Amino acid sequence: MTREELKALVRTVPDFPARGIQFRDVTTLVAHPQGLASTIELLAALAPSCTAAVAGIEARGFIFGAALAARLGLGFIPVRKAGKLPVPTIGADYALEYAEARIEIDPTLVAPGQRVLLVDDLIATGGTALAAAGLLHQAGALCDHALFVIDLPDLGGADLLREAGVAATSLIEFAGH
Repeated sequence: MTREELKALVRTVPDFPARGIQFRDVTTLVAHPQGLASTIELLAALAPSCTAAVAGIEARGFIFGAALAARLGLGFIPVRKAGKLPVPTIGADYALEYAEARIEIDPTLVAPGQRVLLVDDLIATGGTALAAAGLLHQAGALCDHALFVIDLPDLGGADLLREAGVAATSLIEFAGH
């Protein structure tokens, strides 16, 4: 499938989670067998060849990240919401559009100097992705690439990642919020 065909599979939900927001819902893309398979193939084609592991951000980043890791024959590192991992973790607080949150990783899953590709379904303001990349760096990884299914370029998150030294690439873009 083409990127435009994939874009057509993403459902837009108006006024969620707040009035004026156009929520880009990837569950309709994930539920479409050919759409999901094509998304993973397109992401795999963009993955740097030196990638040693894939990290996915909870929750929808788990879907794309784990599938991509399996497709590439690599391990998967979950970037979890606070309090979800049963082992000692390192964490980072970050700002969302409407609140603050915390993510954590198990640092023992990262080998020093390991090249880790960060994956999520969508990049908006970039807060979560910047926090995740920072955690991976703190754990000793080299995380200089991130892949997203969707970019909302008007919110500037991909540009912030690039300014932080992480190449950010997406399959499709939507204007606005």
